[in-house]
Amino acid sequence: MLIGFFNESLYLYHMNSLHAIGPNWTLFLDRDGVINHEKSGDYIRNVEEFQLYEGVLDALRLLANRFQKIIVVTNQRGIGKGLMRAEDVEQIHAKLQQEVNQSGGSIHAFFYAPDLETDAPNRKPNIGMGLQAKKTFPSIDFSKSIMIGNNISDMQFGRNLGMQTIFLHTTNPEQGPHPSIDYFYPTLLDFAKSIF
Repeated sequence: MLIGFFNESLYLYHMNSLHAIGPNWTLFLDRDGVINHEKSGDYIRNVEEFQLYEGVLDALRLLANRFQKIIVVTNQRGIGKGLMRAEDVEQIHAKLQQEVNQSGGSIHAFFYAPDLETDAPNRKPNIGMGLQAKKTFPSIDFSKSIMIGNNISDMQFGRNLGMQTIFLHTTNPEQGPHPSIDYFYPTLLDFAKSIF
């Protein structure tokens, strides 16, 4: 169910836009708070702490049928702080990839920013991870892409690249309208079901 639209004409625009998704579209996903439970006030430091949200594997299976590419882009400042290693993040992503593949879904690439500095080019809302994705997959068209996240920085990342943006109310249920948010969904599975 869609919520948080600013007006009826914008609602109709978004509905038409979502149903225009074709096989050449790309889906960008934040990780913590979108795919898996966040750790309040801390970082997911190892694979043992990584817990998927209920319904995420079903969502990714559905979404694999609508999007050419599904790409995870995640800020991981804990690496820069020395709280975990890049190898720990990569182990988490390998486990996630395995579970997604086994359930019939797809994630085509993971990009992460370990930087401490807020203005680092690869750290959302800056666009570096999007440019890395475009370099890896030249067929990506940002005007035919959607960014899904649970923070305003995710929305600004998507907006800075010309994507449509979806805010999930998983961790910030009080978030209201914002210039960088196109529309809201409760969970990734709710979004996936809405476009079929």
